[in-house]
Amino acid sequence: MENFNEIAKQYEPMIHKIILTLGIYKNREEFFQTGLIALWQASERYDQERGAFPSFAYSYIKGYLQTEMTKRNKYEEHYVSVDDDSWELIPDLSCQLPLQWENLNYEELTNKEKKWLMYTVIYGLTIKEIATIEKVSQSAVKLWRSEARKRLRNR
Repeated sequence: MENFNEIAKQYEPMIHKIILTLGIYKNREEFFQTGLIALWQASERYDQERGAFPSFAYSYIKGYLQTEMTKRNKYEEHYVSVDDDSWELIPDLSCQLPLQWENLNYEELTNKEKKWLMYTVIYGLTIKEIATIEKVSQSAVKLWRSEARKRLRNR
């Protein structure tokens, strides 16, 4: 292939068109850079016997950008960035939790049921996480939960 700078200049409109086609409106410059990376990879992987480079580059760049969009969407679904001003809006409940925990009369629970209650209420862990920490099966933790709930309801 020719010099990559020449290829990049030649295919720059194609990258912009793909970005427009995919409806990318946030972080366009980042996606353009990602498109350049995809173009470079396409130029490295291109085989002349498989067809024309423009169609290969188009499909390669489009697929690469779609994969990148999927990754970013999954990341944004799972993680939320909070600015400093938003932290001030969240009430601080840390001082209230120990008092509520102390007021909870749970003497009738077994040690395992107390562990489930503590892990669930204070640390917000899932059954799978508790099972991993305690090195027991998930069904054992579910049994602890079931028995603890029965005893607390009866009280």
